Amino acid sequence: MTTSQPGARDKPDMRMLDQMPDCRPEWAVHPQAIPLQLSPASKGTSDLVNHISNIEIVRWIDRAAELALTAAGWSYQDLLDTRSMFFVARHEIDYRSEALPDETFLIATWVRDIRRVKSWRDTLIWTMREETPEVVCTASTLWVHVDLDTRKPTRIPDEMSTALLPLQDEDSPWRARA
Repeated sequence: MTTSQPGARDKPDMRMLDQMPDCRPEWAVHPQAIPLQLSPASKGTSDLVNHISNIEIVRWIDRAAELALTAAGWSYQDLLDTRSMFFVARHEIDYRSEALPDETFLIATWVRDIRRVKSWRDTLIWTMREETPEVVCTASTLWVHVDLDTRKPTRIPDEMSTALLPLQDEDSPWRARA
């Protein structure tokens, strides 16, 4: 009998890239965005139509945030060790084109803004079609830093804020063009 760790789940097959791809959408504006690649998806397809479900895309957004946080030196285990965690307070997602199961997807994610207990993270997902980047989805997620003992929002440590390299912009680059 196999047991899994609490919170363990089948995670999307996503990996960090060494650098941002040259061929990327104009909305990938952060000079140090975290670049990721997602292998063709074999899971998360719709039961009705041969495409990736929006629920699976939300899982991609969550996994990209986890990997970016780890790249900044703050793994989920590090957060647990400090008795804190980030929780999603809001997702704003615009699905801009269909995601097909046989495609490879590229992702750029960055922190746009950090305030006392919350931060906005932007995520851009695209695929290459006919040698042109086609945006599949844009997302802005409001994350709240929570003390796990009190279950209340708590200040984001200064060293974490610095490591996350926030742009401190008011809005996502795609909002003006939506």
